Amino acid sequence: MKETVHQLLNSQINKEFYSAYLYLEFSNYFKAKGLDGFANWYMIQAQEERDHAMLFYQYLQNENQIVTLEAIEKPDKSFSCHMDVLKAGLAHEEYVTSLINDIYAAAYEVKDFRTMQFLDWFVKEQGEEETNANDLITKMELFGSDPKSLYMLNQELAARVYSAPSLVL
Repeated sequence: MKETVHQLLNSQINKEFYSAYLYLEFSNYFKAKGLDGFANWYMIQAQEERDHAMLFYQYLQNENQIVTLEAIEKPDKSFSCHMDVLKAGLAHEEYVTSLINDIYAAAYEVKDFRTMQFLDWFVKEQGEEETNANDLITKMELFGSDPKSLYMLNQELAARVYSAPSLVL
């Protein structure tokens, strides 16, 4: 594996763990506001991000590459309303998509087809993540100002359960 690809993959581990921290912060925000369903939704997002980090970790180990763990930054977000959190979630997913695309481009440049194949799942996953974040924003725009509708949306998000990624390495 070329060093550039190795470094980008290793860096992504840390970024995925940061994503988990960020979503835990979002979950804390909604829990404090009494929206347990939203808190649940972001708690599950945090679990997914931890699993993503571990997939990168396992991939590097399977490729006989050294994994270097770095410190995880504390999220420094403060929010004035529910919509701020949702928009920050979408912006973050778009950022993660750009990171995955950068790794893919670096792998493509050096003809690292194995890494490209590994990343194919993440490319698809990021499309789903951005769609989910957009959908939450749309639903909040439609229903968030009506307490009864917000209650129903919160109930919908409370029903979300965790399912681990099905990527085989």
